[in-house]
Amino acid sequence: MTMFDTVLVANRGEIAVRVIRTLRSLGVRSVAVFSDADADARHVREADTAVRIGPAPAAESYLSIDRLLDAATRTGAQAVHPGYGFLAENAGFARACAEAGLVFIGPPASAISLMGDKIRAKETVKAAGVPVVPGSSGSGLSDGELAAAAREIGMPVLLKPSAGGGGKGMRLTRVESALMDEIAAARREARASFGDDTLLVERWIDRPRHIEIQVLADGHGNVVHLGERECSLQRRHQKIIEEAPSVLLDEATRAAMGEAAVQAARSCGYRGAGTVEFIVPGTDPSQYFFMEMNTRLQVEHPVTELVTGLDLVEWQLRVAAGERLAFTQDDITLTGHAVEARVCAEDPARGFLPSGGTVLLLREPQADGVRTDSGLTEGSEVGSLYDPMLSKVIAYGPDRPTALRKLRAALADTVTLGVPTNAGFLRRLLAHPAVVSGEMDTGLVEREADALVPHGVPDEVYEAAAAVRAAELAPPVTKGWTDPFSVPSGWRTGGEPAPLAFPLRVPGTDPVTHTVRRQATPRVEAHTVSVEMHGVTHTFHRAGDWLGRDGDSWHVADHDPVEASLSGAARSGVDTLAAPMPGTVTVVKVAVGDVVAAGQSLLVVEAMKMEHVISAPHAGTVTELDVTAGSTVAMDQVLAVVTPQESDEPGEEQK
Repeated sequence: MTMFDTVLVANRGEIAVRVIRTLRSLGVRSVAVFSDADADARHVREADTAVRIGPAPAAESYLSIDRLLDAATRTGAQAVHPGYGFLAENAGFARACAEAGLVFIGPPASAISLMGDKIRAKETVKAAGVPVVPGSSGSGLSDGELAAAAREIGMPVLLKPSAGGGGKGMRLTRVESALMDEIAAARREARASFGDDTLLVERWIDRPRHIEIQVLADGHGNVVHLGERECSLQRRHQKIIEEAPSVLLDEATRAAMGEAAVQAARSCGYRGAGTVEFIVPGTDPSQYFFMEMNTRLQVEHPVTELVTGLDLVEWQLRVAAGERLAFTQDDITLTGHAVEARVCAEDPARGFLPSGGTVLLLREPQADGVRTDSGLTEGSEVGSLYDPMLSKVIAYGPDRPTALRKLRAALADTVTLGVPTNAGFLRRLLAHPAVVSGEMDTGLVEREADALVPHGVPDEVYEAAAAVRAAELAPPVTKGWTDPFSVPSGWRTGGEPAPLAFPLRVPGTDPVTHTVRRQATPRVEAHTVSVEMHGVTHTFHRAGDWLGRDGDSWHVADHDPVEASLSGAARSGVDTLAAPMPGTVTVVKVAVGDVVAAGQSLLVVEAMKMEHVISAPHAGTVTELDVTAGSTVAMDQVLAVVTPQESDEPGEEQK
């Protein structure tokens, strides 16, 4: 068969860069698409050609089928690779590509449609002999029918949107009395996220493992599996660490799950690369159950590539071009161990809320046995419109301990100053005893998150920030005479030199006035600063007001008490509602003068596919409202003020 000459990549960020890399290796011309927000993005720079497809909002660019097809036509593309996210699992897009004479590099639209409906998917694979989680049957169940099914299954149960994914709309319900309220809430979330409030209910499995099987199918009836990936380390039902193979499975269970995944793929007429996801009781891996099938390339596909030696994107292209698989199941072997960490623009200290900013300094690890898939460059603007994942760091070794050790070191070497990320959190998570031993489950991250987040700012951070400021005060070094009064030495008559004190503040913490110690001599370079404290030298990366070390970063700004008192920041307190993340206000439910109850929903802020409801901290009156629907807000920006109601009850001194 003939390989394509030109392929359009209908995506952005690290996956677009990843696909372009394989296209280049095959000698295939790549076409990138971009919104106004991505005009200078890395995937645009690395492609052979690029086409603007619209303004920043995804609905007007990356999700516009007409604009994508027009870009493909104008550039002479013969095929479209959808990456993941956006339109990757959109059956309408796959059909539109075919109608336009383009090859969709993915499964048939019929397979996408079937596996995208969780209820139909479950019934289809069950008929093919694949074990499924006990749960409701049929679609379009009423609230009463869902509740009856839940009671028959037995509590606890999991309510799930039929049309969704990524954990949105899922509700764990442990008591019967809460069923109707939880069903109503799950329907609201599903309707808002997917435009479809159809639900199903399944038995909840306590402390489950999330194991998925990679499958690959050609158009000639050949289907193989490429082993499993362990994806149990998650937050908000979204994966953050993945590895291959899983320490949970023995060879017999691996073979049985692999065969079940192959049967699931055959049951829907699958073609290309796909993933069958299973939920597995940690206490009994032989009792595995089908959850869903992802009809696309997965974020975590690199770990499978490293242990099998196969380029999955290359095989997506070859299969789409009509080639047969060049190997059988017996040819597939898993060698060594690979672990991947998703570096995201989010703040673990704030409950993993999305962050944003400009990448001021970027250092991405490329050590032996380490691979980084990234869409970043220095100067990249990380906004609130798209997914928070910035890059993936993947480590490979001959065994699991080696791979874990390499990945921890690689995350320590990851520097993304200007944008808060989870890199430091991931490094600490990978050192957790339960992770090291392989005794994980999907609830581990949420249980242990607080212990993995540093509390407070280390003293050496302020020491380094003050050292940078002191160095910036020093006059430039010249060969001639230097005015001694221009040197910030702290000299004064008749006494010891005055200390240099700098008022500093890290957002979310109280201001600190840090004094530069005279006995220490810091080393301040263009992008690093080293300070000594208590006999230990601490070295940080630096860029502007940002300092970074071991994957963690701090924005250490100058603190001006007068300026702060005049700004909105001075209005902090229990009455003030501030944005928990940079984003867009999508809903405003109140107006100035409205009387609200404690806990009442007032506004909704959305960022990176996440909605955050802003609720009244107490009963009172809305006395200030600084935003409207559509307003773009920065993190910690004041949104509204709720003045508490005056109590009619007499005070203690009056009783």
